[in-house]
Amino acid sequence: MTTATLLENSLLTIQNIADKLGLDPEHYETIGRYGAKLNLNLLSDPAFPIRGKFILVTATTPTTSGEGKTVVSIGLAQGLERIGRKAIVTSREPSLGPVFGLKGGAAGGGKSQVEPSQKINLHFHGDFHAITSAHNLLAAMIDAHLFHGNALDLDPAQITWPRALDMNDRALRRVTLSVGDKTGDGANRLSGFVITAASEIMAILALTSGRDDLRKRLDSIVIGVSQAGRPVTAHHIGATGGMMALLAEAILPNLVQTTEGTPALVHAGPFGNIAHGTSSILSQQMGLRLADYVVNECGFAADLGAEKYFDIVMRTSGIKPAVAVLVTTVQSLKAQGEGSLGAGFPNLAHHIATVANFGVPVVVAINRFPADTPEELEAIAMECMEHGVPCALVEAFAKGGEGAAELARKVVAAIDENPDAHAKPIYALEDSLEDKIRTVAMRVYGAAGAAFSETTKVKLERFAQWGFGALPVCIAKTQYSLSDDPKRMGAPTGWMLNVRDVSLSAGAGFVVAIAGNMMLMPGLPSHPRAFEIDVDADGDIFGV
Repeated sequence: MTTATLLENSLLTIQNIADKLGLDPEHYETIGRYGAKLNLNLLSDPAFPIRGKFILVTATTPTTSGEGKTVVSIGLAQGLERIGRKAIVTSREPSLGPVFGLKGGAAGGGKSQVEPSQKINLHFHGDFHAITSAHNLLAAMIDAHLFHGNALDLDPAQITWPRALDMNDRALRRVTLSVGDKTGDGANRLSGFVITAASEIMAILALTSGRDDLRKRLDSIVIGVSQAGRPVTAHHIGATGGMMALLAEAILPNLVQTTEGTPALVHAGPFGNIAHGTSSILSQQMGLRLADYVVNECGFAADLGAEKYFDIVMRTSGIKPAVAVLVTTVQSLKAQGEGSLGAGFPNLAHHIATVANFGVPVVVAINRFPADTPEELEAIAMECMEHGVPCALVEAFAKGGEGAAELARKVVAAIDENPDAHAKPIYALEDSLEDKIRTVAMRVYGAAGAAFSETTKVKLERFAQWGFGALPVCIAKTQYSLSDDPKRMGAPTGWMLNVRDVSLSAGAGFVVAIAGNMMLMPGLPSHPRAFEIDVDADGDIFGV
């Protein structure tokens, strides 16, 4: 019997977790012994008013292996319960791409995981499959429309809706579609695949407030342009009803638990660089009604996940963080210092300032790895003191909630000491799309400005003419640097953000600006984690 099976057998039943939250059977539908879907009626039940404080978890610039932000988030929720507070962690669903690729699973690790972790890392409750199917239904209906006469007069060369697959597969980045030659319209056109986490439908599901809003957002997806230069939407194609049916269960947040039985809501999984990179608004809203503290992880570092939370997600949900936890590690700062811990401190300082500029107090979580020395950990703590921010050493991987109890106490103290904290976006929606991108580049990334290709300028002008000029911007760039160059370390200044392309996510409600060489469909490394994943004679999965 594997360690994972032994751990699973020690878990509370999902009914026990629901009872801890005061949920009645009408509020949830069980899926197996350890999982459930929460019904949307919970949000309108007067027995569950909003009462919780929202804790945003972000990080300094990560390495390729990650800095344990998920482990810290889960550990913090467990730590809050250890000190007598009622807590929930809200996190994203893992994508199969990283699970079988380079980074591995995204359910935490050690004594700070969401459970049952093997199932959560793989098929879970089928949400990713539903999103993939909805995405590809729309793609298929677009090509069927072309084949059967193209009544909407779509320009085949300007169809922007790709296919999707939840797997790293570089061979699918660029494909030629053969749709027959009934009319010759759109036959053998160029297209490609994106990984499901990069699908606009994933972003839509994460940002929606309910079924009516989901329908409006799906209706609004712009799939291409007519020969007359007007946007063509999923509504025009007639795909919305079918997509709604495929997403009928996926819209419901998933209730599970942590290693220590702390409730967890794991729902949606938008990329942290290509999209906005955090769990669903629905799960966050439910968490605030069910617990005193909601610990919510945002993807990658503060320049990506945190910025997008404040400028995109918060505008949509109205949920303002009471505090931000900035996760850092010795390995992260050494990487940014090109081998020197001290030379990496400007990266830490930059991220502290970035988060503080959004109007919330900051607590630094120093996530301890086995190779870290006491001197290195003390040096980071002293650097935090220099910047006037509290910090705590976290050992949640090895010790669970006990290893994050100090962080929990400092987070609660920061909230109590700053009752008037007022989180705010960094730009106004009335600013032009170019100015919004420029503001993020300069005030969040530390750039001198932003440079736009001529094609990009034309597209931005077109989006504004179509009525989308007041949308927020979602900048897609590397997670490994504050700049758009993954090899530029530290906190560089004097550089320009090069915006090489833009795309419109009208259903999600933002304009994507692509800076640098961004891959919407990652590839597998030379030694993928798939080599280590298998099933034993009892059917138990190992190696995830």
